[in-house]
Amino acid sequence: MNWQFFWLTFATIFIAEIGDKTQLVCFSMSAKSGSIVPVFIGAMSAFVLSTLISCSLGNFFSKIVPERIVQSITGLILIASGIFILLRKL
Repeated sequence: MNWQFFWLTFATIFIAEIGDKTQLVCFSMSAKSGSIVPVFIGAMSAFVLSTLISCSLGNFFSKIVPERIVQSITGLILIASGIFILLRKL
């Protein structure tokens, strides 16, 4: 196992997830339910499944599309999303 990729992925996802909508939903649902266990298990299950799908698709596409193209497309999608969000706020 490549521990460098593990820690890089962990740190990137952890920092990106702090204060995002998912955490706000978990906060709200925990407050409403009065229990963290079902909310935690539900959130973790959803995150694990969505991550599994993302990793599987990334692995699949890496075999048929060069990494540089995948990175470029991903970057363009992120930039376009940012521009779209900014334009909606104006």
